[in-house]
Amino acid sequence: MRAKFQQDLLDISGLLVELADQSRTAIRRATGALLHSDADTARSVVDADDQIDADYRRIEERIFDVIALQAPVASDLRLVLTALHIAADLERMGDLAAHVAKTCLRRYPEPAVPPELTEVVQEMGQVADEMAGKISRVLTTPNVDRAAQLERDDDAMDDLHRKLLSIVLSGDWTHGVEGAVDMALLGRYYERYADHAVNAGRHVVYFITGESL
Repeated sequence: MRAKFQQDLLDISGLLVELADQSRTAIRRATGALLHSDADTARSVVDADDQIDADYRRIEERIFDVIALQAPVASDLRLVLTALHIAADLERMGDLAAHVAKTCLRRYPEPAVPPELTEVVQEMGQVADEMAGKISRVLTTPNVDRAAQLERDDDAMDDLHRKLLSIVLSGDWTHGVEGAVDMALLGRYYERYADHAVNAGRHVVYFITGESL
């Protein structure tokens, strides 16, 4: 029974890696679509979120099967439930990437991001991409130090979020209230993506090592 449980955890871990990779691809492609006014890519990101949701449900069902068939208790049960938390964070990251893509579609064919924010948004996309990549690597190869880096990456994202808001709220802003709202929401999507990545990273450390970060 114990060997079967360990194999189930490995299988679930593999599914989590796939979900992390999907969420990373989504934010990378959404950022590219946003910065290049690429409606086709933006629509594909939105459509792909349905697959991320379906894969999340598949992980959820697998975890519930493990609980029902093997009735894990104590630390084993915590590991299984931790995997469920990781999956939920990764699924939410996919949702937020879809929101970024929808920002592109709302403004199309006009550029969604004004010139003065292009560099900031590009950097936010890069930080988000790197954070998702670290989750995938930590799930594949346990590394507490790499997981800890997510906290520092989140600090960088928070700094970029504040920079974006300072530009939007400055007296030099010339893109109107609607543009300000769109950019404020966009910054929030990236900031929340990073927050969920940090949460997932913390859960990953516990899932892999049994120790809290």
